[in-house]
Amino acid sequence: MALSIIIITAVLPKHAKFKYEFEKGNVWLHDDLISPFNFPIKKNIEEVKKDKESILKSVLPVYEIDEKVFQDQILQYQSDFEAKWRNAGLKDDAIKVKNFDLGYEILEGIYKEGVIGLNKKYQRDDNHYIISLLRNNVENQVSTATLLTQASAVTEAGNKLVKQKNIESDLLLGIIKDRISPNIIYNERFTEKIEKQAVENVSSTRGMVQKGEVIVTKESTVTEDIYQKLESLRLTYEDSITTPNDRKLTLAGQFLLVGLIITLLMVFLHLFRKDIFNDNRQISLILIIVTSMLVFLSWAIKLKLPSLYYIPFCIVPIIIRILFDTRLAMNIHLLVVLIASFFLPNSFEFAFLQITAGMVAIYSIKNLVRREQFLISALLILLNYFIAYLGISFIREGTLEAIEWSKFLPFIFSVLLSLLAYPLIYLFEKLFGITSDITLIELTNTNSTLLRELAFKAPGTFQHSLQVANLAESAIFKIGGNSLLVRAGALYHDIGKMDNPQFFIENQNKGLNPHDKLPYEESAQIIIRHVVNGIEMARRHNLPEVIIDFLRTHHGNTRVDYFYQSFLKNFPEKIVDENTFRYPGPIPFTKETAVLMLADSVEAASRSLKEPDAESINNLVERIIDYKLEQNQLNDSNITLKEIETIKLIFKTMLMGIYHVRVEYLK
Repeated sequence: MALSIIIITAVLPKHAKFKYEFEKGNVWLHDDLISPFNFPIKKNIEEVKKDKESILKSVLPVYEIDEKVFQDQILQYQSDFEAKWRNAGLKDDAIKVKNFDLGYEILEGIYKEGVIGLNKKYQRDDNHYIISLLRNNVENQVSTATLLTQASAVTEAGNKLVKQKNIESDLLLGIIKDRISPNIIYNERFTEKIEKQAVENVSSTRGMVQKGEVIVTKESTVTEDIYQKLESLRLTYEDSITTPNDRKLTLAGQFLLVGLIITLLMVFLHLFRKDIFNDNRQISLILIIVTSMLVFLSWAIKLKLPSLYYIPFCIVPIIIRILFDTRLAMNIHLLVVLIASFFLPNSFEFAFLQITAGMVAIYSIKNLVRREQFLISALLILLNYFIAYLGISFIREGTLEAIEWSKFLPFIFSVLLSLLAYPLIYLFEKLFGITSDITLIELTNTNSTLLRELAFKAPGTFQHSLQVANLAESAIFKIGGNSLLVRAGALYHDIGKMDNPQFFIENQNKGLNPHDKLPYEESAQIIIRHVVNGIEMARRHNLPEVIIDFLRTHHGNTRVDYFYQSFLKNFPEKIVDENTFRYPGPIPFTKETAVLMLADSVEAASRSLKEPDAESINNLVERIIDYKLEQNQLNDSNITLKEIETIKLIFKTMLMGIYHVRVEYLK
């Protein structure tokens, strides 16, 4: 506890908490707020965005003249001219020189005028824009309309050639066209540097609020302008801690709050979940989950995420619900949200959104029986966020058109991150030795190695286990408990019978009973030994301890009455050690293990009914369960008499269904 409190307190943001809660569009319910000091009014995101866009429009793209382009193209022009003139079969040297000089002159004029490579980023409706042109380190503002493009340069060259005589215009135009390339080059790096500097110089504030100025009056509406003033005051106030003494007081306040929350968690565990409270391993896991979430929150605040709703707060109640129970998940989620909301703006809105989402997360996986429930849960959480966000937006904005749908995206991302609960649950199970409902689902798969082996070696026991599982699961579902745990425990409770399956009546063929050749004491020990053998087998196959508890307790410390009574009847003169005929125990210590004991005894006894009918089934269930009560087998199981009556009714109804008993109704 101490370590958890210290870590959480150390990482939480160390700023003062603004004492007023406010929302744009709501009525100011506090007294008139007077500015306690001078502070600048910060622009909202949209204002800053517009200012940046405006300043970027005023930045001219930088272009430079590349002299090397002209030099390279002239050299290439000379070689192209020689080759094409020769290929054309023209031999008049005077005309050749005239053509060459004219082409050279045209190219030189084009490059002096300048050929620009236009950039679509800066083009306007007329496709022209103003540029900053660097020539010999001298900057001039030039319109691209005064410069040539490759297309306009070719057109200009063609017009000049048309006016000449004794010129091979087609040949020369083709050569010139190939040698026109932009020599006014866009300098992207330099332009981006200027844009960056311009954006950095954009002011994040507009105007000042003077000390003593009225910011907002009581019962007035918080308009956009007032909201920005309030938000600016809050930010200035929360950044105002400067002295070491202020920081110490803030730290002390956080320590008290976090200490109170963690203490309340421990009190809850002590009062309602003493099994967890007495297990340091489980306590450590819970504190690690709580501490990790709050450390992650503090990290996100320091990073200044655009929205803290990206954080998957619902992952905590999901993990706690799967690993422990619903009440603990709800309690921990409330405590985590309470701490988190104290350090976030709009605390009530945040708490409302996260608490309702956590409730939906817990309710949607109350009984986890299928893996796809995780996806269904995620969709329901998202739906809750959507409805809550829509309601808050209606209250705040007043119109559907004013809702900022882009601000809902963090909730979608948060819900997707909450699916990480699945691998985290597996990790925590392995590290802390806890059995979740997901593991129980896997254990109840009858294709698992151990259950397949049971079905092969002791088919009668396997069928008995299936029937017990159905009875126990229905009963525990009705009275309240972990039905998955009961089903898993029921399927494995008799695996110890695989060592000597033929010694148990459900696996025997008619007329063959190996107990007929054994003393009663030895027969009793073989029957009793299936409990110990089952525990050893379960541990070899790494079954969880909560499942092994069913193996240990499903007979409690009752006697193997058939062999005990047979011994007394046949050897009345002998002194009998009753412990020889008694299971080692312990008796059931949970509601789930108690229900399994009753279901096991009732199902086994029902197989001895020769002609099962409503009356015989009713009498059998009453007799078996009353006997368990008389033997004090349910004293430690926290089960009530009312619940026992419910269990009796369910067992009777299901056994009648199994044996196809028709109930005769009075007419």
